Parts: sequence; C-alpha cells; structure tokens
Amino acid sequence: MPDSNQIVYLCGVKYYYSFVMNGVVTIALLILSNIFMTFAWYGHLKLQQMNISSSWPLIGIILFSWGIALFEYCAQVPANRIGFVENGGPFTLMQLKVIQEVISISVFTIFALTMFKTETLHWNHLAAFGCLVLAVYFVFMK
Repeated sequence: MPDSNQIVYLCGVKYYYSFVMNGVVTIALLILSNIFMTFAWYGHLKLQQMNISSSWPLIGIILFSWGIALFEYCAQVPANRIGFVENGGPFTLMQLKVIQEVISISVFTIFALTMFKTETLHWNHLAAFGCLVLAVYFVFMK
C-alpha cells in the first residue's frame, strides 16, 4: 500500500494527492486527457469548417494535432499510473480502459453536438451508450 501522500508530475509540475482521492484524480485526469484527445483528433475538422486550416498541408494538420496530443499524454499517463491497482490505485487495467472509453465517448458526444451543429443524437447512439454503461457494470463485477 502506498504512502497516504502521493506525488504526481503533470507536465513537469509536482502535485500531491491523498491516497483516498486517487480514484477521483484518475477520473478527472482521464476527462482532461479526453478533452485534449478529442480536440487533437477532430478539432482540425472544425478549423477546416471555419475556413482557418483549409489551406494547411496535411503535415501541418498532423503537427497541429500532435501539439494538442502532447497535453493529452500529460494527463493520460499520470491518470493510468495513479489509478492502476499495482501502483496503489483503485482500478485494474481492464477497469481503467473501460472507464477511459466511456469518458471518451461522452466527451466526444458533447464536442460533436456543440461544435458541429449538423450532428444529432439518435436512438442507436443512446443504445450504444447503454451498452457502454453495461460494460462498466460488468468490468466492475466481482
């Protein structure tokens, strides 16, 4: 069992957190990570739609996305380290992955519905979200 006071470095900045809070810290970092990931993967489409990046070469778009993805990794890696049971966290590797997927689709849905007005939710999307909720339930079953 780790110390009650843990240290995590997030993009080179030292943070302290309590062992009791590492599940909350993990989920918060996963949310932050997925916000950056969604902007890295799909933000360039919005920039193109706004006619900002239409003339950029593909390598420029890739480098732009990589620059954003750096911040994704600055949150994702500490989230997995803090949350992993073998590092004193509350989650197994499978649980971390399923949590990350649910957060990812949730962040993406909010992004798509607010940034791209042509996107709409349909019954099959809601059914898919229900399946993800069931995945969380099953992955946490003993």
